[in-house]
Amino acid sequence: MSEFKNERLPVLTLSQGVVLPHMNATLPVESAEGKAALAAARSGDMRVLLVPKLGGRYANVGTVAKIEETGQTPDGTPAVVVAGRVRALFSEVTPDMGGALYADVDARPDPTAFDDATRELASEYRAVIENILELRGAPQIVQFIRAIDNPGQLADMAGYSPDYSVERKVELLETLDVKERLTKLVAWARDVLAEMSLKEQLRSEVSERMEKQQREFLLRQQMEAIKKQLGETGDVGTEYRNKFEAVAEAMPEAVRKEVERELDRLERTSEQNPEYGWIRNYLDTMFELPWGQRSDDNFDLVKAREILDQDHYGLEDVKDRILEFLAVRKRRGERGAAPVSGRGSGAIITLVGPPGVGKTSLGESIARALGRKFARVSLGGIHDEAEIRGHRRTYVGAMPGRIVRALKEAGTMNPVVMLDEIDKVGADWRGDPSSALLEVLDPAQNHSFRDHYLEVELDLSDVLFIPTGNVADTIPGPLLDRMEVVRLDGYTEEEKLHIARRHLLPRQLDRSGLDAGEVTVTDAAIERVISEFTREAGVRNLERELGKLLRKVVTAVDSGKLSPPVTVDTEQVREYLGKPRFFFEVAERTSVPGVATGLAVTGTGGDVLFIEATEMPGDKGLTLTGQLGDVMKESAQIALSYVRSHAGELGVSANFDERRVHVHVPAGAIPKDGPSAGVAMTTALASLFTQRPVRPTVAMTGEVTLQGKVLPIGGVKQKVLAAKRAGIQEVILPRRNEADLDDLPAAVRQEMKVHLVSDIGEALAIALEAPAEPRVIAV
Repeated sequence: MSEFKNERLPVLTLSQGVVLPHMNATLPVESAEGKAALAAARSGDMRVLLVPKLGGRYANVGTVAKIEETGQTPDGTPAVVVAGRVRALFSEVTPDMGGALYADVDARPDPTAFDDATRELASEYRAVIENILELRGAPQIVQFIRAIDNPGQLADMAGYSPDYSVERKVELLETLDVKERLTKLVAWARDVLAEMSLKEQLRSEVSERMEKQQREFLLRQQMEAIKKQLGETGDVGTEYRNKFEAVAEAMPEAVRKEVERELDRLERTSEQNPEYGWIRNYLDTMFELPWGQRSDDNFDLVKAREILDQDHYGLEDVKDRILEFLAVRKRRGERGAAPVSGRGSGAIITLVGPPGVGKTSLGESIARALGRKFARVSLGGIHDEAEIRGHRRTYVGAMPGRIVRALKEAGTMNPVVMLDEIDKVGADWRGDPSSALLEVLDPAQNHSFRDHYLEVELDLSDVLFIPTGNVADTIPGPLLDRMEVVRLDGYTEEEKLHIARRHLLPRQLDRSGLDAGEVTVTDAAIERVISEFTREAGVRNLERELGKLLRKVVTAVDSGKLSPPVTVDTEQVREYLGKPRFFFEVAERTSVPGVATGLAVTGTGGDVLFIEATEMPGDKGLTLTGQLGDVMKESAQIALSYVRSHAGELGVSANFDERRVHVHVPAGAIPKDGPSAGVAMTTALASLFTQRPVRPTVAMTGEVTLQGKVLPIGGVKQKVLAAKRAGIQEVILPRRNEADLDDLPAAVRQEMKVHLVSDIGEALAIALEAPAEPRVIAV
């Protein structure tokens, strides 16, 4: 091999494989440098230096090879057949003028004589290789290996083996000493043989049990057998077992058994099985629930009162009821009794009132006063029972219900859960969510609530549920039966002023990027916003208008029109907010006979309702317009019948058979119904036929019988507050509603004059102007 010393040979770079001495290989030649090297070899003695290049660097040793044949691969790529001859060290690889890479080589051939230790290693290596080949079923290669007597050549035959990586083959190429090379190969071959023997053993064990199964199932069984041999259950199984052990003690016994059953299923199920993902999702949900996590209740009533007063102005009755609830809870806890929200504890406190009166924020204050976590569940518009009870796991995309998700969100098993808009729960072919809510809210049932997704009993007895709604009428009867309704009917203008000053204005200043010293809004300005730009039971629109006012100020300051500090008074309110949206129009509307001012309750609180009546020649009868419901239509019929039957007493002389009466309630696009318009409709008709206008300072509510008796109604506080907002000074109410006057704020009782009547005649005497001469209608 001395002819290879200190020669300069073209270099063919190998990027994907290794060619050792004594190996024949077919190499594709695609690069320009490779083609140039091939051309240079052809012009010489057909020798090239094969150098592996991995990770951007050349190996330390290359192989001098002889080009035996050139041609193309089946896809047309130029290729060359080479025969490896000898290892060689080489100098730096440099290109020549023709583009080929060259290097000075120094051949390092293997010795021709070997000691006994080297030949023993060669024999050991040959024996291991023969075992590997026999396991692979390649006896012809065994004969070829047995025919190789040279230890160096035997070691270099490892270049053909698929068991070794390219990095290991490069390592063999760089190992010049034959003995060291064989030592490495013996260790590597033993590892390969051990792995193949284990695979063969496992394959035999599995094949005996699963002869008729498909190949995919066979592979799964092999994987399980490997896990068994290693004494492991797999990374995922171990992870979930660790999670289970961390929370197992806090879980109820039934829940623990269910989770263990699902863990066993997970470990037996392949990752390719669709159920694998479902089981993992279920276990994730179970582990995310706050088993055993509870907040310590704080029953300091003085502190609770401070928090409620700090967060809310007014609402004294509501605050008193909440403090009573906390006091009873504290006393029962001291006696070791069941918690008040637990089994057999009674009704659920339900906050009912128009939007913007602070129902949700009251729930947050209760949670803060108790020291509990707070979670909110919106029920408005849901129609699917599964939203409450969860979906069964057999459905695609199944998930637990909103109650379970609220517990996960809160992170404790005894949070305060606000059930918003419970009056807007619907029902259709997917089920009745209100029926599912019975199990949630009923204290006799919720200690064993069962979510369809979890399929275990969940104790909700210590969760403090606080439902909210705008009106109680649309809450299903069975649900309402389990509730204690606490009404938030709205605020007076004085209360709105205090709320705006203490809560709304500071919040809007912060949202507008203003400091308290930069803008001052006077009380008169706030009162003008309240009276002329909002007419609501709550304060939601008031906050919006204040925010708009402050944004106008910010814009004026930033544009240089104003400089801080800025004072906003009544004049600036008109300038920034525009024309007033609301007026005191009662006097104008009731200035003609036939118009009465009624009071009603809507989903947004109390409101003033004008009822107009007129008459005309024509066929007898009654025309009703204004989107009236059946109850109001009947009230109009009763009112007309009363006026006709008491025409003499009222001073009316009319031939009703030739007169047509038309009753209209304005805002015709809005549906209207309810059992409290009878007094107003009777007054409007009496005013029409007697030509006595209704006094502009009076509004009325109540239902009338055919005999003229005035029946009691609901929503007294909301209606009286609406009358006050509209500038009305007197209100006519049924006498049997006298007890409801205690709900009115003291300031309202002082400012408003309330007339209690038990007969429609009393109401007409108060509502109508002084009588005129008897009126005769020409026939």
